Order: sequence, then C-alpha cells, then structure tokens
Amino acid sequence: MGVFAVIYFALMFGIGMMGMIPILFLIYPTVLGIIAGTVVMLFMTKVQKPWSLFIFGMISPLVMFAAGHTYVVVVLSLIVMIIAELIRKIGNYNSFKYNMISYAIFSTWICSSMMQMLLAKEVYIEHCRMMGDDYVVALEKLITYPHMALVALGAFLGGILGAYIGKALLKKHFEKAGIV
Repeated sequence: MGVFAVIYFALMFGIGMMGMIPILFLIYPTVLGIIAGTVVMLFMTKVQKPWSLFIFGMISPLVMFAAGHTYVVVVLSLIVMIIAELIRKIGNYNSFKYNMISYAIFSTWICSSMMQMLLAKEVYIEHCRMMGDDYVVALEKLITYPHMALVALGAFLGGILGAYIGKALLKKHFEKAGIV
C-alpha cells in the first residue's frame, strides 16, 4: 500500500501545481482523477481487502492536515472514503464496475481542499496568503457553491475516465508483465 500511496501523493502534488493559477485550480480534481486512475485501479486490483481503499485514501488528506490544511479536508475525505469503500465492497472488491464507481467517488475527495474556502474561510485565506493577495481574491471569486458542484462533477467524471484508462493500461502493460 505504501508504494501506491507515495506514487499517488507525488501525482497529486505534481498535478496540484496547476493550482498556482487560480482558474486552473478548478480543473485540478478532474485532471487528478484522470491521471491517477491507473495507480488507484492497479492498487484496487492488487489489494482486494476490506478497508484498504479507505486507508489508502485517507493518507493524503491526513498529510495535508498535518501540513496546515483545515479539518474540512479530513472530515469531507472521511465521508467520501467511507462511501467509496462501501461501494467497492458491494462489488466484492473485484468488480470493475463497482471499482470504477468507487474510484469516481474517491476522486472527489480532493474537492475538500477547495471546500475549505467555503467552510473554513478565514483559516484557509491565511493559509493561502503566502501566494499573495491577488491569488486570495481570485480564489474568493472562483470558489463558490455552484462552481464547487461543477468541480465535484468534473472530479467524478475524471475518475470514471481515469478508471477506464487505468483498465486499458492494466490490460495492455501490467498483465503482459505479470504484475496483475
């Protein structure tokens, strides 16, 4: 699980750099869902144990919390990961259909980083001040409840696309190599 978590976190951090431009911050969850799909789908293929996705999925939010993000990230991620884990359980941990839906829901956890602006605004603004006042003002204008609904939908759809890409890559490369 550790290797997958490190790879996922590296992808999350690298793709997260697009958030340095406020408008791109809104598509970050969608892009992460698409690109990280292969890693998470490989993880779900290799580790078919109860609560493994939950544990895997809570590592990044807990690291973010330790790095200074608010409780919003942990609480919303906890809810998302429980739902994702329960959906995965319905498919007995090995159904592509349920793993895909589970991953699509899993992909929405990163929206919690933006939801801080709406649910813990003062603390989050202080956290973002290092990026400058113009950045904070731009985020305040961009992060609204209607926009967040679209961002979450984008993350969900990105997760579905990422799952299909992951499935294709698993079949093409990892099965041939004997990894799955």
